[in-house]
Amino acid sequence: MSDPDCDVLIVGAGPTGLTLALLLARRGVKVVVAEREREPYPLPRAAHIDHQVVRVFQELGLADEIIATCRHSARYDFLTASGEVLLRLDGSDRIGPGGWPAANMIHQPSIEHALRRAVAAEAGIALHPGWRLTALDGIATRPCGHFDTGNGARTISAHYIVGADGARSTMRDLLGIAVDDLGFDETWLVVDTIVQDASRLPSINLQICDPARPTTCVLMGEGRHRWEFMVKPGEATEALLTDDRIARLLDPWDVDGAVELERKAAYRFAARIAARWQQERALLAGDAAHQMPPFAGQGLCSGIRDAANLAWKLAAILRDDANPEILASYQPEREPNVRAIIGLAMMMGRTVCITDPQAAAARDARMLAARAACAMPDNAVPFPDITTGLIADGTPAAGDYFPQPVAQGIRLDDQLGPGPWLIRRGPGEDVPFPFRQLDIHSSTPCSADLTAWLDAHDAEAVLVRPDRYVFGTGKASELAERFVQALERR
Repeated sequence: MSDPDCDVLIVGAGPTGLTLALLLARRGVKVVVAEREREPYPLPRAAHIDHQVVRVFQELGLADEIIATCRHSARYDFLTASGEVLLRLDGSDRIGPGGWPAANMIHQPSIEHALRRAVAAEAGIALHPGWRLTALDGIATRPCGHFDTGNGARTISAHYIVGADGARSTMRDLLGIAVDDLGFDETWLVVDTIVQDASRLPSINLQICDPARPTTCVLMGEGRHRWEFMVKPGEATEALLTDDRIARLLDPWDVDGAVELERKAAYRFAARIAARWQQERALLAGDAAHQMPPFAGQGLCSGIRDAANLAWKLAAILRDDANPEILASYQPEREPNVRAIIGLAMMMGRTVCITDPQAAAARDARMLAARAACAMPDNAVPFPDITTGLIADGTPAAGDYFPQPVAQGIRLDDQLGPGPWLIRRGPGEDVPFPFRQLDIHSSTPCSADLTAWLDAHDAEAVLVRPDRYVFGTGKASELAERFVQALERR
């Protein structure tokens, strides 16, 4: 049988698809990306990325460029109609475990342009805009995607195919994969503006829990600001989309002349998860696998985490002869994290989206009392890491997200490279896998932080996967052997 056209065919050139393509290509995997749109969407969509996602972009050499386009808010406040604080999530501008600011307000087109420039410079990636997926076959052995290119039909064969083609995923539909609707369906008006006078705008992110009109007000990257207004039951969405009506909605914010309208659109916020993220050699990632309300700011982040999880496993299969069955760990590792985020976003949304005045008053009284009793959090709720999958079960910290120390201006990832890493006390020894090894007793800027981490987990060594999650802790040689066995297990 002749070789396929590529190793991995990715359908969809949004942030998830492009990030996955770059992570694969940097590992020597040949990639084709097909995108139905001819040009990137030019207007803002996602508003936020977290420290973990910036760390992924760091691996691609794009973090500094992307951070330069971001803005930062010290906190995220949920307020009553009269301005009392119901819930405060503090520390958004502090450095997170990933070594970058915990929360970063973005301009999505800037990120996509940075990713596209990197893709264009990568010899191992072919990007085809304007290619619409029409059919699939061969997913059990050699997936083939059939495309309408606008200039005739074209078929691309691959070892694996990944659908990163959004909430209305054609690939998911062609695979016949059902979607679990989690029961959140609200329509909101999204108003994006270009900032002319930042001094007249809020400097923090806000949820206004006003039953008369639940409203979101958040910073965006590249000198932009966003308002979102709930479309209340019985209202005609079209009537809210006129410039006059938008001006009236913005009147209480006193921003006339401080902002310029860039975009207005109505969005239905939903919570849905695909029943299967893998069907033989076909996989789903990003919004094709899960959609979530925007209140936790984790939609784009979740897609990038999917890409990081998939990339190292596909590369291990295609370049290091790992067992293809390791892909069965993808959904069990990622879905609990996604479901927890969706649950938080739905809780936030249901807190905000109360339009009955009596129910809103009861909510306010309950949450204000809880806050007065110090029973409400003042920092972000952590999401679960990996609880099952390719981890050394039974060892301390297995499945935890491994932090990135920054010392003397040097970040750990830049020192060690893509991974996997074997970080240990004492000099290295022969291990049956090409790990990047680091002796914490050697003179390295991050030694003190790494020693503290090992001390906290009473560990001789830690093996960190390429996606920066802990495989396990224990004796270095035993960890190495166990990791190799996990990849080879048949």
